[in-house]
Amino acid sequence: MPDSHPNSESAHTRRQTFTLSLSAVGALLGYYIFKAEVRTDLHLLLGLVIALLAAYPALAWVKRGKASLPVFEVFMLTVLNAYALPLLNGHENLVFYSSDDISTAAFAVILFQSVAITVYEATSGFALTGPFWRDELVTSDIGNWLLYGMALNTGYTCVSTFTTWVPFSIEGILRAIFFGIGVICTFITSRRLGAGELSSAERSFFYSMLCIQCLATMATLFLVGTVSTLVLAVIGFVSSSRRLPLLISAACLLLLAILHNGKSAMRDIYWDRENRTIPTITQLPEFFTQWINEGLKPTTDSHEKKIGAKLVDRTSLLQMICLTTSLSPAQQPFLFGETYKDIPAQFIPRFLWADKPLGHVSTSKLSIYYGLQSEEDTSTTTIGFGLLAEAYANFGFIGLVGIGILSGFCIKKAQCWAAESPMLSGGGLLIVVLLAWSFQTEFTLSMWIASFYQACVAILAIPFALKAFFQR
Repeated sequence: MPDSHPNSESAHTRRQTFTLSLSAVGALLGYYIFKAEVRTDLHLLLGLVIALLAAYPALAWVKRGKASLPVFEVFMLTVLNAYALPLLNGHENLVFYSSDDISTAAFAVILFQSVAITVYEATSGFALTGPFWRDELVTSDIGNWLLYGMALNTGYTCVSTFTTWVPFSIEGILRAIFFGIGVICTFITSRRLGAGELSSAERSFFYSMLCIQCLATMATLFLVGTVSTLVLAVIGFVSSSRRLPLLISAACLLLLAILHNGKSAMRDIYWDRENRTIPTITQLPEFFTQWINEGLKPTTDSHEKKIGAKLVDRTSLLQMICLTTSLSPAQQPFLFGETYKDIPAQFIPRFLWADKPLGHVSTSKLSIYYGLQSEEDTSTTTIGFGLLAEAYANFGFIGLVGIGILSGFCIKKAQCWAAESPMLSGGGLLIVVLLAWSFQTEFTLSMWIASFYQACVAILAIPFALKAFFQR
């Protein structure tokens, strides 16, 4: 995908960015060499290898100064917080597994990383030139329309959060439509921000809309939506500016860590078995003040973990692959594709098949199979397994090789196909969606495909509709 300003970044700036990134990775590895909370030296070594392999594609992307969006690079970086840091921090749930179980799980992650990186580097392709890939869906000046789109999405977020005005029968459709508007407008506007294309008034408006969206989504006491929005905005900014907004990123990370720390206490206060109380707009200052105070309270955990470590703990998937590797095939036979067989059904619209399996059906199957939930529990709560634990549960180490090949090959092919696609072409928007989904670490394959497919339909339909409207 061509950069909007391909000559704006000097080789000197690129070297500085690479040096800073390499120093950050070196500092992280150096810290854990002396401060890791691991049982054995082997666990330390495995954790450092996983961290290094997770960072390698991103470092290579920065050094090469690629104009393409860092889809694979972000996808591999998620391995850092999902597997490497929980191992090096001594995740609390690892006490349920033996040292050998943990070592096997870590080897499984490294196998996946090695295969995915090798296949990604070895795969080649060419840019496609069809109308979907080369024609911009909206060819006029879109700056104001993107800001209007952000305002529209912000308004819907507030309405859906603080009122009951949205009819339940169309809530799902509207959520998909406005999600599409939000992804497109947030990412492209943040990319324009990084390229220096926004006026001071436009920057202020963008920051205001972003803050209001985050506050509204956090009022539900779910943080995943806010994290996804902020990560997408940061990636958009970095992809065009080639620099990380360190102060803003650090401040957001600290605030999210504090809110994560106090989330359970707030849910105990505002949630009960029958309903969830959401504050009104006028109650938000008091609500967030209370939440921050809860997050700053000293931890009562037996391990006395710091707030930052607890944030990593809550994004960990290491315990899930420890679960599958420790029980399969010794106690629970491999599933041999049982959680994958419902994937084709996800492409059939629900209005044509009302009883089609839900996107998270594979998560429910895994939870029941490994004794984490009863069938009744899966109807109200889902447990994130991730692609790696699911792959091992189905085919063992062969499954990890397979998911590594699939990830590296498919992402590289998509990036090659869209290498010359304008940002607002069908191909360009497809890569934006793929980037947004590259950090959905907790999804199983069927859930990932189902949600990705729905997002593509919603997101690509909006620009096509705008193009048809403007060309009348």
